[in-house]
Amino acid sequence: MSDRLGRVRVLTWTIVLFAVFTGLCALAQGYWDLLIYRTIAGIGLGGEFGIGMALVAEAWPASKRARASSYVGLGWQLGVLAAAIVTPLLLPVIGWRGMFAVGIFPAVAAYFIRSKLHEPEVFVANKAKDPDAAFSLRRLVADKETTKTSLGVVILCSVQNFGYYGIMVWLPNYLSSRFGYSLTQSAMWTCVTIAGMALGIFLFGHIADRVGRRPAFLSYMLGAAIMVVVYSRLVDPTALLIGGAVMGFFVNGMLGGYGALISELYPTSARATAQNVFFNIGRGVAGFGPLAVGAVAAAYSFETAIALLALLYILDIVALLLLVPERRGAELA
Repeated sequence: MSDRLGRVRVLTWTIVLFAVFTGLCALAQGYWDLLIYRTIAGIGLGGEFGIGMALVAEAWPASKRARASSYVGLGWQLGVLAAAIVTPLLLPVIGWRGMFAVGIFPAVAAYFIRSKLHEPEVFVANKAKDPDAAFSLRRLVADKETTKTSLGVVILCSVQNFGYYGIMVWLPNYLSSRFGYSLTQSAMWTCVTIAGMALGIFLFGHIADRVGRRPAFLSYMLGAAIMVVVYSRLVDPTALLIGGAVMGFFVNGMLGGYGALISELYPTSARATAQNVFFNIGRGVAGFGPLAVGAVAAAYSFETAIALLALLYILDIVALLLLVPERRGAELA
């Protein structure tokens, strides 16, 4: 829709959709209506990422495109960090319904976004030149080379999300059961880990602008493969805290590069589609991450499950080197 109707307009709609239906969760009377509200809220949330990435990539100069995209990913992590800090404080006071009600506030941001932002020049020019562009999904598999690139991007997005959710969903429970961490202590661990992730995202953008997308991704993938194995061997609580931050730096730091990478690989008429289709395919695959980690942890150990994630990052490296081209600083068309 944003490739057809405009980035700012559809971004506003996605934020309102997410906020309103998150707020409605506070009124849920049972499982099914809660499920419906959450599903519709998820549609809004899933739409925001790619539109925001496309909007920023088109608005910033080529020399700073990766760092600008990393700031979008950084905003995501700051939101997660704020939630980790606020939840232990608010939840005992306002309950789960009150926590969902807080979710209505992003709708206020939508008003300012709609009134202050304008469409990027490259998008406006592209629409004027080709107002009846072909359906953008077809452009993701337009020819053999594009299809190969798309496969590579799908693998990159899937591994990144699989590792993130596989680790973040289970680690608080692991820390609680093995070391007796309370909710507050688990929140502290989450905050430190997310801080490492945020630093990794921030630096990724600057590194990718200086040395290229592929070298930046390659270094982070190697770091992630090494750190998940190292982390699985740690037993001291302090080491786990520091190791979690370093692991988060690499595992989720790659989030800072997808906006620029995908934006440079696909035309304006399919850019937001590519961002959302590929990253949300990755999210869909990542839904099996906690399941897979839990199954391996039950059969063997949690340490083994985390260490096996290193194999995914090896797959990531192979896909990057064989399927995804380098187009740092390319002018968007």
